[in-house]
Amino acid sequence: MAGLLRRAACMAAPIGLVSVVAVPAHAAPSGIDGADTAWMIVATALVLMMTIPGLALFYSGMVRKKNVLATMAQSLAAVALISILWVAFGYSLCFVGDGPWIGTLDRWFLAGMTMDSVNPAAKTIPESLFMLYQMTFAIITVALVAGSVADRMRFSAYLLFSVAWFIFVYIPLAHWVWGGGFLASMGVLDFAGGLVVHLSAGTGGLVAAKVMGRRHGYGTENLSPFDLSLAVMGTGLLWVGWFGFNGGSALSANSRAVMAIVATHLAACAGALTWAAIEWSTRRKPSVLGMISGAVAGLGTITPASGFVAPWHGIVIGIVAGAVCYWACTWLKHRFDYDDSLDVFGVHGIGGLTGTLLGGVFATSAIGGTAGLLEGHPQQILIQFYGVAVTFVWSGGVSFILLKLVGLFVPLRVSREQELEGLDISQHGEALQ
Repeated sequence: MAGLLRRAACMAAPIGLVSVVAVPAHAAPSGIDGADTAWMIVATALVLMMTIPGLALFYSGMVRKKNVLATMAQSLAAVALISILWVAFGYSLCFVGDGPWIGTLDRWFLAGMTMDSVNPAAKTIPESLFMLYQMTFAIITVALVAGSVADRMRFSAYLLFSVAWFIFVYIPLAHWVWGGGFLASMGVLDFAGGLVVHLSAGTGGLVAAKVMGRRHGYGTENLSPFDLSLAVMGTGLLWVGWFGFNGGSALSANSRAVMAIVATHLAACAGALTWAAIEWSTRRKPSVLGMISGAVAGLGTITPASGFVAPWHGIVIGIVAGAVCYWACTWLKHRFDYDDSLDVFGVHGIGGLTGTLLGGVFATSAIGGTAGLLEGHPQQILIQFYGVAVTFVWSGGVSFILLKLVGLFVPLRVSREQELEGLDISQHGEALQ
């Protein structure tokens, strides 16, 4: 009898264990996937890292010593300011509702968002995580614009312009391309922000540089970077963060995310080598500034195409990026005589434009579900060009109007004396020793 009881207990134990494992007390809601959620948490952290400390270091390493803190402050302010505005109304207007022009305010201050709610654009992760991930894109886009007017923009004017630009440029574009707006319905491909982030920021920066005028001493004095080692470290953080930027845009822990990351890395490598090779052949020495510029050019150019192309396409796109962005930062800049301090338009604007068009060439249906020119769908090039034209005109035109309006309330740039003294002291009362 005792033996029978022991055998019965042994048989019952696995059954009980199976029942506990099969029906846990706090099972995750069906639809929300643990692996996808974990990956997107990491991707969100990586993209936030791109602004602080990534972009802060990258930009501040390329300005003069007297403007390092002021340049860092712009990136830091963008994080704090845009995060609050995103929660208040930005997320809702971009990603809630499917109107052709703008979303709704149903998620005003995240109203109605629960632990289990999801956004239709990302059904396997919590809506709060999708909201947070998209927030990091809005942050870095606004922060990028500041590079064009480094060394001369008043901090108060920067804050006002950032708020207005976020509302009237970024939010509409994000909805049009990613939130179910009219560009999305037309089939425009922008996997991770060639239009929404890079071309829009580059164009806004170009307009700001033209409106504010050149820095004192531009073309006649030595305006070389204070500490390129900071810029190199910033480049490394941007490079790694871009894995979350492009890989995370798959919104899932899947093979497409990995393919996007591989293409991204290869494009950065090819861009750095191409820029260095051009400098080596024309100036006899490959500069460190050129190498990091080429890497960022490759990263920005592959961004819109990264989730639609094969890895070897990333190499080709990186080579094109290094050559085209080098041309934009040298010949084009001098030809039209604008002082884009940190070459935001030349690297990000031209890179985003080029990558968007090349996405229409190399798009592979087996990866992104859409065929490009090489797979017999030449119409995609025209669709991409339309997206580029809309983004360029909207960002450029609205940026010009906003700068003029901000100028009615506060001066856009510091005085000549303040600029010569440095923005660290004049705007923040601090300076590096």
